Amino acid sequence: MLILGGGSNLVFTTDYRGTVVNIATKGITMAMDTDYYYVSVQAGENWHDLVEFCLANQINGLENMALIPGTVGAAPIQNIGAYGVEFNRFCHAIEFLRLDSNDLQVFSNEQCHFSYRESIFKQELKNLAVVTEVTLKLPKQWQPVLDYGPLQNMDPQTVTAKQIFDCVCQVRQSKLPDPKVLGNVGSFFKNPIVTCNEFIELRVEFPTIVAYEQVDGQYKLAAGWLIEQAGLKGFRLGDAAVHQNQALVLVNMGSATGEEVCQLARHIIDVVFNKFAVTLQPEPRIIGPDGEIKI
Repeated sequence: MLILGGGSNLVFTTDYRGTVVNIATKGITMAMDTDYYYVSVQAGENWHDLVEFCLANQINGLENMALIPGTVGAAPIQNIGAYGVEFNRFCHAIEFLRLDSNDLQVFSNEQCHFSYRESIFKQELKNLAVVTEVTLKLPKQWQPVLDYGPLQNMDPQTVTAKQIFDCVCQVRQSKLPDPKVLGNVGSFFKNPIVTCNEFIELRVEFPTIVAYEQVDGQYKLAAGWLIEQAGLKGFRLGDAAVHQNQALVLVNMGSATGEEVCQLARHIIDVVFNKFAVTLQPEPRIIGPDGEIKI
C-alpha cells in the first residue's frame, strides 16, 4: 500500500503494483493563548493554501515556505523547508494512524525526531504511520527569517510577512518550472551537510563555494551550485534534463520515463562526487513496482 498526498515528491520508475490511498481530508481550526496561535490542519489540505490562510488571518511564520507543493500531511514526513525555515520550527503535534495496531496516536515535536528532510515517519515508522492531522504553534511575536537569497536584502525592522511571501513566490516562479507544465518534483537533491574541516578543504580548492553554517558547526552546501559548477546545468539525457534556470531541478522534456530520470540523477551524483568528493542524496521518494527503492 502506498499512502499518497499530493504526489509532488514521488518518482515512479514503473507502474506500482499495490494499492494507492490518497489522503484528501480537509479542515482547519484555530486556537490561541497569550503567546501563540495553534493551527490544526487536516492532512489533505494543500500546503501553500495553508500558508495563504495563515497570512490572511495575520498568523505569520510560514511565509518562507510559500509555494512548496504537496499536502500538509506530507510536510512532517519530509520536514519540508525553504529559505531558512523548516517545518519542525513550528510543529506542535502530529496525529497519525498507526497501521500495525490501528491506534490513533499523537506525537510531540520532539517525538518526531526531525532533522534535515528527515523524521521518524521516514525512519522507525516508515510504512507504519498515516498522518491525519498537523498542529502548528506559531508565536504572536513574529520574527522574520532573512538569512537566504534575496531575503538578505530586506530590512528586518520594517519587512512584513506578506513582503517575504511575495518575494519567495516571485523567486520560486522565476526559477522553478510549474510541474503542471513541465514535469518535475522540485529540488531533486538534498543540500549535503559536511564537517567544518571538509568545508575548509573544499573552500581552498573552490573559493566561491556556496555554503551555510549550521548551529552544530557543520556546513550545508548548495547542491544546485555543485551541479552547476560540475557543468551539468542544462545537461540532457534523452528527455530527462537538468533545468536550465535551476540546476537543482530535473525536468521531463517530453517522454522521459521515471527510470530515465533516475539514470540522469545517478549520472549527476557520479559527476559531482568525482569533482567535489561530495555525495548527493535524492530528495524525492523513488517508487518501484512494490514500493520505495534506492536510486
